[in-house]
Amino acid sequence: MATLSDVAARAGVSVSAVSRVLSDAPETRVSDETRERIKRAARELDYRPNSAGRALRSARSNVVALVVPDLMNAIFIELVRGVEDAAIQHDYLVLMGRTEDIEPGDERARKLLGEGRVDALLLQPGDRPHVVDAIAGFAQTKPVVILNSVEANAPGSATMPDEAGARTAVRHLIELGHEKIGFVGGVPENPTNARRASGFRSEMAAAGLEVDEHLTTDFGYTPDEGVRAAEQLLSGDRRPTAIFVANVNAAIGVLSAARRLGVSVPEDLSVVALHDSWTAENSWPPLTTVKMPWYELGQRAFDEVYRRIRGETPTSIVVDDPAPRLIVRESTARLRAPRQP
Repeated sequence: MATLSDVAARAGVSVSAVSRVLSDAPETRVSDETRERIKRAARELDYRPNSAGRALRSARSNVVALVVPDLMNAIFIELVRGVEDAAIQHDYLVLMGRTEDIEPGDERARKLLGEGRVDALLLQPGDRPHVVDAIAGFAQTKPVVILNSVEANAPGSATMPDEAGARTAVRHLIELGHEKIGFVGGVPENPTNARRASGFRSEMAAAGLEVDEHLTTDFGYTPDEGVRAAEQLLSGDRRPTAIFVANVNAAIGVLSAARRLGVSVPEDLSVVALHDSWTAENSWPPLTTVKMPWYELGQRAFDEVYRRIRGETPTSIVVDDPAPRLIVRESTARLRAPRQP
């Protein structure tokens, strides 16, 4: 097994220089050419650091916790992949958890965040804003980055361009000739709901269209809440011809309720959702969606928390590259002209 001395000999540098470069020590002062030569020598020799020993020397575990509302939620797959891909570049592991594990006073929270098990926390609160308060004690001693379900530009946050994504979705419906457009949103206290509702209203206003408040709901993002919203919007006389759903999971519920109510999608109703996932592609009909940069959010969020681990100043991030992208499937269609009597 290769040692630090072996890497140093091949790279033609001191053992201390190799140690600093391979541990990403912030005080390292070497040229880019020397840094690359050391890393190339380590790769060629298949050098593997002693993680346990390094953790003892640095008082770090080289583990970060990523906590999301639901580990089974297809939306978070790209987020997890982005965090893991960025983490592996810095020789970090990712420990997964659920927001239910972060209840105040819960033993699971202490085991997940306490006892020196993790160096930092990436937290996606979802519709449970009290979770942010529950980790206040941990945040006093360890870096924390709050993901998306938080006010944009809040210190130590990483968010996405929800308003731009919503505008992309609504613009698609307007371009198909729809004017009577409904909005299925999240719970009012969720900052993402406010941003997506703002995007919906802004795009309607830009097209000179009025928002019918009877065609808007704010029940939440789950399939069951999507069913509830669709039942309200589709059961009366003032039905919309199209609906923008602010979350793909709720959109699955909208499609289910529409079938049960005898409303054909997209012949009678066009549906477009924010976020893309395998569930959207495999629903019936397959859902038109707006793909948001979840993978890039994961990468950037880890990079930010890693900066914090190294002692750098917290910043806020809005991940808007790549921009929200429309994926047209079979749940949207051009508005049909009314039948002549």
